[in-house]
Parts: sequence; structure tokens; C-alpha cells
Amino acid sequence: MATNENFPPNVIKQLAKELKSLDESPPEGIKVGVNDDDFSIIYADIEGPAGTPYENGVFRMKLLLSHDFPQSPPKGYFLTKIFHPNIATNGEICVNTLKKDWNPSLGLRHVLIVVRCLLIEPFPESALNEQAGKMLLENYDEYARHARLYTGIHAKTKPKFKSGAICESTTALNVDQSKTSVLNVDQKNAASGAALSLPSPLALPTTATKGGHNQEPQSSVPTTETGVSGTALVGIAGTALKKEGLTKVPALLAGKKKMDARKKSLKRL
Repeated sequence: MATNENFPPNVIKQLAKELKSLDESPPEGIKVGVNDDDFSIIYADIEGPAGTPYENGVFRMKLLLSHDFPQSPPKGYFLTKIFHPNIATNGEICVNTLKKDWNPSLGLRHVLIVVRCLLIEPFPESALNEQAGKMLLENYDEYARHARLYTGIHAKTKPKFKSGAICESTTALNVDQSKTSVLNVDQKNAASGAALSLPSPLALPTTATKGGHNQEPQSSVPTTETGVSGTALVGIAGTALKKEGLTKVPALLAGKKKMDARKKSLKRL
């Protein structure tokens, strides 16, 4: 992935200056967006010029800057589908400014203006899209109908860059990912806390038997992880105890005490 490290410091300084100028005072019908960490890809939204088959459309394009820019020209591509003689089906732009007429003194502003001018005055003699070029030369009305059809289908959405849009969107993405990670951790902790907050199974009293052994009654209270409060569990336990007849435990203990008292009386006799 290309970064600004691929450019000499003087080129980075010049690009930053020009991009700031494009952002603060953009050319008519052109809005530029850029990633501050990577000047090798310049995005632009171009409004279809009035009076052309591209009117009311917005076309996104990109310029790819090589490591030896500005000695070599950038490469231009339309990302929005468009029916145009000088734009190939893969989006590549054919214009002399980006080829034999390139001059290192030409800036990005000049390149973008030339590309928009192509939408006003195509050059069918150097067509990359042969169908569009032939149609433009032989039947302009049919060419215009095709171009308007493409514009209506592909260029009706109007994405707009704001100042530093791509840079801000990259930062926002990182922040959103961090927030999402924190939210997921919090949700997991909350779920674990709900499960751990359940009280331990209730300790039930023992029941004395005739053999003198203590028998622990079986609890019918289910152990769940639904986050039921302790008060609710006590209520459930009380109901279960009544069903099992365990509420008679005090009476049994009283009977045992009477039997012990009688045995002591017999021993005295």
C-alpha cells in the first residue's frame, strides 16, 4: 500500500499545498477528497456539465500518482460507469494531457479541469470506447441517448466530499471499531455478571428420623442462569417446601423432645 513515504519531501509539500487549494477553492463542478496519509490516490467527484448528456449526474474518478510524480503523469480512471468515447469500459481515461502533452509544471487542478472538459467536448478520433466513438460520429442523437441512459442509471447518486472527507472517514472507522470492541466486551461482562449474581442453592433443614440419623430433604428448586433475583428464588423455595411437607419439621422436633423427657423419667424409676 502506497504512502507519502514514496514521495520526496518537496513533492509532498507541493501536493499538500495544491490539495488544500483545491479543497478551499474547488474548480467549478469538481470536488476533491484525499487521504492525508496517502497522496498517491486523489479522488474527485465531477458534476455533469449542463447541456450535455451527462447533465445532473455526478461521476467519481481517481488519479493515481506514481512514485516519480510529477516527472511522469498521473493515470486517470472513472469509478462511475459512463458512456464516453475517451473513457474505456474499465474506466481508464484517454486524454493527451495525461500522455504526450504532460508537463511536470501542470498541476492537479489543470488535470481535473481537462477531464471535466472531456464531458463537454469528446474526441472520438482517439476513442478508447469504440462503440461510443463510432456512434458519436455517425449518429449524435443515438450517442446522446445512450450517454443519458448510463447517467440516469449509474450517476444519479450524488456522493459529496466534505473538507478532508477521506481522512476523517478513516479516523472515524478506527474509532467505530474501537467502540464496537468495547461494546462487545461490556456485553460479555454483563452476561457473565448476570450468571454469577445468582445466589447459591438454598440450604434446607435436616429432618430427624426414628433411627436417629439426619436425612437431608431433596430440594426441588432448579438451578438456572436466567438472572432470577434472590427474593424470587426464596419464594419458589418456600412453595417447594410446602409441597414436600417440610413445614412439619418444627412439630417433629417437639415430639422428639417429649420422647427424650419420657425416657429420662423411666430411668429415674
